Order: sequence, then structure tokens, then C-alpha cells
Amino acid sequence: MQFFNRDGVLEAAREGELLRIESWGKNSLRVRATKLSAIQDTDWALTEQADRTPEKVEIREYEERSPWGGMRGRTEARITNGDLAATVNDAGVITFFRRGEKILREYYRNYDGTISRESRCLKVTNRTWKGILGGTEYRLQVRFEGNDGEKLFGMGQYQQKYMDLKGCQLELAQRNSQITVPFLVSSLGYGMLWNNPAVGTVTFGKAVTEWTAASTRQMDYWITVGENPKEILQNYTGVTGRAPMFPEDRMGLWQCKLRYRTQEEVLEVARAYQKAGIAIDQIVIDFFHWTVQGDWKFDRTYWPDPKAMVEELHSMGIKVIVSVWPSVDRRSENFGPMLDQGLLMQTERGALQTYDFQGDCVEIDVFNPKAREYVWNVCKKNYYDLGIDGFWLDNSEPDLGVYDFDHYRYAAGPALSVSNLYPQLYSRVFYDKMKDLGDGTVVNLLRCGWAGSQKYGNVIWSGDVPSTFEAFYDQLQCGLNMGLAGIPWWTTDIGGFMTDDVEDPAFRELLVRWYEFAVYTAVLRMHGDRGPYTIPPLDHRDFGGGYLHTGQPNELWSYGEDVYKILKKYYDIRISLHDYIRDLYREASENGSPLIRAMFYEFPEDQKCWELQDQYMFGAKYLVAPIFHLGERERDVYLPAGTWKDTRDGSVLEGGRTIHTAAPLDAMPVFERFFSGVR
Repeated sequence: MQFFNRDGVLEAAREGELLRIESWGKNSLRVRATKLSAIQDTDWALTEQADRTPEKVEIREYEERSPWGGMRGRTEARITNGDLAATVNDAGVITFFRRGEKILREYYRNYDGTISRESRCLKVTNRTWKGILGGTEYRLQVRFEGNDGEKLFGMGQYQQKYMDLKGCQLELAQRNSQITVPFLVSSLGYGMLWNNPAVGTVTFGKAVTEWTAASTRQMDYWITVGENPKEILQNYTGVTGRAPMFPEDRMGLWQCKLRYRTQEEVLEVARAYQKAGIAIDQIVIDFFHWTVQGDWKFDRTYWPDPKAMVEELHSMGIKVIVSVWPSVDRRSENFGPMLDQGLLMQTERGALQTYDFQGDCVEIDVFNPKAREYVWNVCKKNYYDLGIDGFWLDNSEPDLGVYDFDHYRYAAGPALSVSNLYPQLYSRVFYDKMKDLGDGTVVNLLRCGWAGSQKYGNVIWSGDVPSTFEAFYDQLQCGLNMGLAGIPWWTTDIGGFMTDDVEDPAFRELLVRWYEFAVYTAVLRMHGDRGPYTIPPLDHRDFGGGYLHTGQPNELWSYGEDVYKILKKYYDIRISLHDYIRDLYREASENGSPLIRAMFYEFPEDQKCWELQDQYMFGAKYLVAPIFHLGERERDVYLPAGTWKDTRDGSVLEGGRTIHTAAPLDAMPVFERFFSGVR
């Protein structure tokens, strides 16, 4: 292998592969490789100007004994950036060290003429490039050795019960309720970004970790080390971006349901909240307020004067957000112009259709700047200029009729190569223009994101999840791992999205438990599709704002007086936490810390905290222990060392132990942490 020191950048060439390793921020290195003629300079998630820290490149030649006797020459290169170093041997195998201790090594089991650990006859290499016939791209597999006892977190949102991802295989693809954000945090003190938007998989096996990109032109990943998870996340968000400061007037309650069908329904709900003395910060107008998908405008039959509606809501202190989908129905007035101008997704075979919910639709091609400009101009005219404050960018994965990613193509290339970037670019249809208009922090609601989405004003919610206690438990794992992947503005549909019967006492208990949890998250948002569907449609056309069903009422008082009392009690708690929540949002904007935090984020030295996934920290101060089972009225809670106060009765407890505590329906266990002995 040939090594070169290019002004502090380590480059190497071997058997047609080019490799580059360079300093990229504090205690961090970026690693790229390709089989093409040159390394590409695409940023992907690494959009921020990284500090160029002093690095050191050494190329060492030495001799070792050959298996057949005698000596043979060898070469090894090392690059060091602060506490992180990487070595590359003659076979191209990379090993990473944190302060001299090995933390990660590429997996290599191929005979190389030496007697060494990686010299085997299995013909398995650290990087496998398989050319895609007829194209310039490759199927790429990158392998690392597994580390015994290591725990892995982050990677975005996967609907499963495991927070520790060691032993899991994850699809690197966007789906409704699945969000790929390929940054992980290791218990060994490093973080790694797979800086590639290609569809693929990652397997965190016991013996081998394997990353696969189904179609790509180069390998690109970034690695950092830190004293603790907070420092790792600070390094990561330093190179991918941080969320802006969240506006204070949206830190309270967001009101939503599937779906308010008319402007009068919206106003009636807002007036009822005002009469009850409950301030709502934002009301959300869901889908099919429009004529057909892709018209991106109110159906004036049911929304005759949306500007007047917005003005009345603003007079109550309520912001207004409307649903915008990326799908364009063939019946839409925008379908023909967008098709003619090449602004829609393409299919590789068969008919041009990508989505079939309530219409024959094709999604917009957000990789095309002209498509982003077109959609913004329509939405600005029909929404923003009427005073609409934000956009609910639903179906932002995008949702597809069939997730056959090899069937679709964008302006940037095959969907297999770039699909995971779609939700981030979709958010920028709105963020970039709204930010340029300069009238405050942009806050939009999305169902998906990717690495770096946090910097584009994205509140990301966990998708259309079922209304079950099992799904509720999964959402905590989703939220904690999203935070560890750099996404602090995260929320869920309180009570889950899909409900069969709002009269069911079990559902009402679930709603209460979910709401109690949501009070101690970034965004408190009522939403859901509430059955049974006994409300008749407003008309019988097959299009427009009146024909589609609506769910049952979903306001705080919609579930009976007993439930309302509990929800109102916790609403008051949320309002009382306003200043504290503001400080958490500020911290997120300053160092990337999430609002809801895995226990080890605040207590990295406590090994017990690395095992816990059914309780969490809301910032540094509050330990929250949700209730995840129907009928459960008590649970165990682990209190780390220190002094804690039970927020329900004021009792003071010493930590460093597991306690058993009551959990009546109206009182979720929450403990306040005392700092430095101050009570």
C-alpha cells in the first residue's frame, strides 16, 4: 500500500482504491474511500465548518519476519487529532485509538503473507466493493470487529423495544415511523456517523459490525471521541449543526386531531379552550383541508376565509400550522406543470405512480432545486401569505405505495443512492425560504429526518404508531435514541395514532399515561385518529375537503371528567416548567444536548444507568419514570447517587439504590435532583 502525507491529510492507494483520512473537528477524523478516480467532496451531513485542529501524520517503515523465514518490509501510517488516532496497515486495515487505547478496528480475515491476527484464508476483507452492472456505482460493505461488552445507541428511530442496539440489524431506509439518522454513540467513548444517504443496512453483531450501502460511489464516515456522551454529541453537532433556539410561545400545548374539517371547527375548539382558561400555543390543521393532493390550498367550500380564521386565532395567542404532503394527484392543477418541468419523482419501470392513498399520485423530487422553488411559491401564496405560521410536513419519508427503492429515481441519482436525505431536503423547501424572510425561528413538524435535520427547524414526531402500551414503551426508546442521534426536537402522538374505540377504559388509561410522559418531553402535542368512525362525511364527492372521514374529538375534555382532571393537572405542571424547558432548549442550541436523555447521559460513571431504558432524565434535573402497563399502580425506580425529591409529595430520598414507589393513575413518578447538596 502506498501512503502519502498531503499537508496533514493521510492518503493511501491500494489495488485501485483511494483512501483519505483527515482531521474534521475536535478529536475527530473523517474517512473516505472510493474505487473511482478521485474522492468526491460531497458534504452530506457534514455541513458545518469544522475547526482545523493540529493533526499529525506519520508514515513508518519497518521489517518483520516472513512466514517462510527471512525479513520483509512493511509500512504503517498513523494520523492523530487530539485524543483520536487512526493507523492504517499494508492491507488497508484501519484501527482507531482513544488516548492510545483501541476502540474500533476494521474486520479483515484475508491471507496477506504474514503471521498476524488478521491474516486468515477466509477471503473476507474490511471493505468490499461490488460494481453495479452498467453503472458507475457500487454496492459497498464496510466491516468492523465487534467489541465485547460494548453498548451502542442512537441511529434515529426504530420501532422496537431495544434502546441498546448491539445485536440488532437496522434497515438504513426511511419509512412511516422509522427514521434513519446514522449516528451512534458507543459506551467505549466514541461516536460514529455513517455519512452516506444510500439505502442499506447495518448489523451490530457480536463478532462483526457491517455497514452496507446498496448503491454508492464512495465510503464516507466520521468518528469522534469524548470524555462522555455529552462531549461526543457536542462534537457531532458541531460538524452537522445544532437546532436553533426554540420559540417560547410554542413550549406549551399543541392541539391537533385527525381531522378538523372546516375553519369553523377549528375556531370552535380554540374558543372552547379560551373559555376553559387553557392556553394552547399552536393548533394544527391536518390533511384533506385541501381540494386534492398537490393543490396545496384550502378547499374554500369549507374554509371560506382562512385569513380571517388565522387572524382570530392569532388574537387568542395561537399559532397555526397546516399539513402539506409531497404527493401530487393526477387531478391536481399542479400535476401537469410539474410533470412537464421534470419536478416529480421518476419510476424505473412501469407506470408513473409512487403513492396511492386517496388518489393516483407521484411525489415531488426535492433533490431538484426547481421543484423546491415551485412548491414553496404555491404554498407561500396559498398559506404563508394568509398568515399561516408553520407547516406540518407529513409523509416526509416520503411515504411510498411500495418501498421498492430500486424502482425510483431522483434528479440526484438512483433512489438507492440518496433516498435517506429526502426528508431533510423536503424540510428545506420551507425552512430555507422562511428563514430568509426573517420573521422569527422557523418551526415545522415532520414525520422523518436524517443526520443534520436538527438545524432546519424540524420538530420530528414518531409517526403513525398504534395506541397500545407496547407501542408507548417503544416510543421512549425511539425518543432517547433520536436525542443521542442529535435530534432534540422530538415528539409523539399522545395516546398513539390509531384508536378503535375512545370509550374503551383501557385506551383512556393509556392516553393518561402517555400524556403524563409527554409533559416531560420537548413538545406536548395532542393528536390521533380516534375511532369509531361514526361521524358522517360532509359531502359525497370523491375529492375535496368534505368527503374524507374524521375521527372523534381529541381535546383535553373529550374523554370524560376524570380524565380531564388529570390532563389539566399535568397541563398546569407543563406551564410551571416553562422557564426550565426554555433553558433546556437553549442548551440544545448551544451544545446539542437532547431534552429527554438516557440515564447514562447525565450519569456516565454509573454502570447501572447504561442498563436502564424504562426511565430517563428530562434535562439534568428531573428523573421521569413512566408507567408502561395497563393497571400498573407501582413500579421500581433507580435513583443514582445523590439526593432526590419526590415531586408528588416532597419527600427527600438518598440515591444510589432502587426504590419501589406508588404510581396512581394521576401521579407518574418524577424525582427532582438536588445539586451540590443544595435542597
